[in-house]
Amino acid sequence: MKKMELWCMLFVFLPLLVMGSGDIYIVTMEGEPIVSYSGGVEGFAPTATDSVEEMDITSEAVTSYALHLEKQHDALLDSLFEVGTYKKLYSYRHLINGFSIHISPEQAEALSRAPGVKYVEEDMKVKKLTTHTPQFLGLPTGVWPAGGGFDRAGEDIVIGFVDSGIYPKHPSFSTYNSDPYGPLPRYRGNCEIDPDTKRDFCNGKIIGAQHFAKAAIAAGAFNPTIDFASPLDGDGHGSHTAAIAAGNNGIPVRMHGHEFGKASGMAPRARIAVYKVLYRLFGGYVSDVVAAIEQAVQDGVDILNLSVGPNSPPTSTKTTFLNPFDAALLSAVKAGVFVAQAAGNGGPFPKTLVSFSPWITTVAAAVDDRRYKNHIILGNGKLLPGLGLSPATHGNKSFDLVSANDVLLDSSIMKYNPLDCQRPELLNKKMVEGRILLCGYSFNFVSGTASIKKVSETAKSLGAAGFIVAVESSYPGTKFDPVPVGIPGILISDVSKTKDLIDYYNSSTKRDWAGRPLSFQAMASIEDGLAPILHKSAPQVALFSSRGPDVRDFSFQDADVLKPDILAPGNLIWAAWAPNGIDEANFVGEGFAMVSGTSMAAPHIAGIAALVKQRYPHWSPAAIKSALMTTATTMDREDRPLQAQQYSKSEIMTLEQATPFDYGSGAVDPKAALDPGLILDASYQDYIRFLCSVPDVDPHEILNITSSACNATGGHPADLNSPSIAISHLEGTQTVKRTVTNVAESETYVITTRMSPEIALEASPPAMTVLSGASREMTVSLTVRSVTGGYSFGEILMKGNRGHKVRIPVVAAGFR
Repeated sequence: MKKMELWCMLFVFLPLLVMGSGDIYIVTMEGEPIVSYSGGVEGFAPTATDSVEEMDITSEAVTSYALHLEKQHDALLDSLFEVGTYKKLYSYRHLINGFSIHISPEQAEALSRAPGVKYVEEDMKVKKLTTHTPQFLGLPTGVWPAGGGFDRAGEDIVIGFVDSGIYPKHPSFSTYNSDPYGPLPRYRGNCEIDPDTKRDFCNGKIIGAQHFAKAAIAAGAFNPTIDFASPLDGDGHGSHTAAIAAGNNGIPVRMHGHEFGKASGMAPRARIAVYKVLYRLFGGYVSDVVAAIEQAVQDGVDILNLSVGPNSPPTSTKTTFLNPFDAALLSAVKAGVFVAQAAGNGGPFPKTLVSFSPWITTVAAAVDDRRYKNHIILGNGKLLPGLGLSPATHGNKSFDLVSANDVLLDSSIMKYNPLDCQRPELLNKKMVEGRILLCGYSFNFVSGTASIKKVSETAKSLGAAGFIVAVESSYPGTKFDPVPVGIPGILISDVSKTKDLIDYYNSSTKRDWAGRPLSFQAMASIEDGLAPILHKSAPQVALFSSRGPDVRDFSFQDADVLKPDILAPGNLIWAAWAPNGIDEANFVGEGFAMVSGTSMAAPHIAGIAALVKQRYPHWSPAAIKSALMTTATTMDREDRPLQAQQYSKSEIMTLEQATPFDYGSGAVDPKAALDPGLILDASYQDYIRFLCSVPDVDPHEILNITSSACNATGGHPADLNSPSIAISHLEGTQTVKRTVTNVAESETYVITTRMSPEIALEASPPAMTVLSGASREMTVSLTVRSVTGGYSFGEILMKGNRGHKVRIPVVAAGFR
């Protein structure tokens, strides 16, 4: 992304105050802002520098050019509108060239047609804190218009969700404010009747709703009073994933009296088919999952989203690719169904994937450009950073700090761990009222028996001015997320900062001979944490996202398949939630939740795949997967190589340059995926040949599970015509072939390779012309130069003379 585009995004998310009638608009003008102005306007010297930090904003060149731009803004407005009919709020000159203005919609329309105006964005205040990933991925401007706008994006494409059900009354799934959904005869699924309301779960958008629990019932795990013997979502997860992929556009996200913007799915007009297999307390059973997958294929879904997977590689089959789960998905692909599956949340450690097979699109999770940071300011002037999606303390003032341990009603109740601040009846309201309550972060938060939401409720019921939860001991693997709360509150997750806080509190609190507090003199203010901060170093591979290499058996031998396949947003994703859901303690009773996981990444790909399917209805699942993978990017918004969150030796989170084992082919680029130029296709028989080539595979097992025989022996798994190449044990030279098919106009491609020096990578021919609709073969050879004991990474890049770019990632481990 260009610098100017990124800063435009930053300004879009600034809070705007609307006063009186009319709306606020951000107007972008022609002409470069100061940060990128390299000259050309008579009388004004260039102001652009290599970085914003190097710019001298007090220089004559900057000052005069800034005044020039502002005068242009004012002159334009004076020429269009009468004085008093509008109010210009800001002139943007340094980072974008434009201004914000409070005017009527009619005036905005006139402004958009004025000479020198690039675009006029309406009512930016609603986008301050949104389900931001559609914007981050460029869908509203780069993809949805191609499909007829958001109100047609994904039209008549059915996405099946094998998950925990759905909350059908949620506005993300309603049909009240949309064009009517017509019948879709090719979809043959059923709509179960809610046993309580006696109404079915479908409404035109939700086109099918079924639940599968026979295995759970047989195992004695199913409890109909809490697990709901219906498609009703019992924990929130299923509603969340469905909304990410196909939720309605423009749904206000409201919580604790604050609107966090408007939510949207990737394909807002797609139909939703629900196959409930996950339940509140025990999860689900593979038997029920496989039944649901089979039913979904029979029903005629186009896309299948699986934010679910096995806990480990299977022990019942000799290869991971033939476990019942993956075998069922192979049948789905045979039927033309595209499958997106979450990679797993076992990161950042290698070989933690729970999605194995090349016919599945395995999705890793990214942190996008939005971060939620906040801080407190202590009475001694120290600033301590933390996580707190909350308003600031009243009047931005400081208040006395009081520790929960110092306001116990009865010291004998320590067995309840009152430091957690989960039980307001244990604390002295008179001592807490009007002060900031200081609480501790115990293992109860990790186990889920304590929550930030409950701390907030405790503090509010006691009349506290706010609360601080401080982490004194680190728990390996703990992931701290900001939690939206209605009163000022913050989580201090850095143990060293907690020590600063406690030292200050103890030194400022006067006590008697027995240690009882006499007066509280420590003070703090909590800043406003409701606004997001946009970072250029995005996307990044999330710490929890499972990593490759892929494995081919239970002994964790490396597979000749690159996994994961692709990277999509999966960190802190706002989407619909079931109010009766108990999956996230901090969002119990809420209609929306902000959740992280590869579970959230997979439906991003499912929804984007629906947009590709809408444009190319006859494409195979492999073709759709290829379009997504070969157009993905390995660079972040600053045009630097993608980074992956990792653990250091001391278990501190660090950033390292990411590899294909972190992100597969790279971060998804929806706009590019709709016009990939070339695709690498594969059929069901290609996948059977792949299975037959897996080392030590039992041909009878393949026949038993797939009903397909191995007609020929030999070959290598890397021969599969996939949009990636992985060779786990390369000796000498190995040659593989790839066949590309042109899905655009005829084009000539120049082919180049890049590889770590330990392995030589060559592709021939060096250039090829591929006619529209035709296919050409490419030969790729890999040769060991030196052995390092690990993997080498590279890529094949095909650049077309019409502008298409096709990237094929390559990973190989060389041996003598």
